[in-house]
Amino acid sequence: MRAAASRFWASVDNLSPETVALILAIGLVVGVFPVFGIPTLLCTLAAVTLRLNLPALQLINQLSSPLQLALLIPLARAGAHVMGGPGSWSVAAAARAAVVGWFCLCVPLGVGLYFILVFTLRRANRQCFNRFETS
Repeated sequence: MRAAASRFWASVDNLSPETVALILAIGLVVGVFPVFGIPTLLCTLAAVTLRLNLPALQLINQLSSPLQLALLIPLARAGAHVMGGPGSWSVAAAARAAVVGWFCLCVPLGVGLYFILVFTLRRANRQCFNRFETS
């Protein structure tokens, strides 16, 4: 885990706090998308579209894959609740319910996570800059 963290911070070393926050938020939110294989494609599309660091985004995506498995059933249940019916036993209906649950829960939480990360990274950046300025 330390090796992955050091690789991530090395790859985003010269990026702005907003860009780092965007990479982290998109990587986590898209990384828990409940259909296997799709998060990698969505992260690549997001990196190309938003001109983000693709290796860093894919690293966060891969690190969040255990969360994808852990959240599969809760997202399917939340999606079934939003769609107004009991969960179906077919794979297609369960996947559809999980995607609906992901849109309803993970996307808004990801937007909130982005703003929290921007605030935190800007503050940490300022404190680090002030330390170098006073010494």
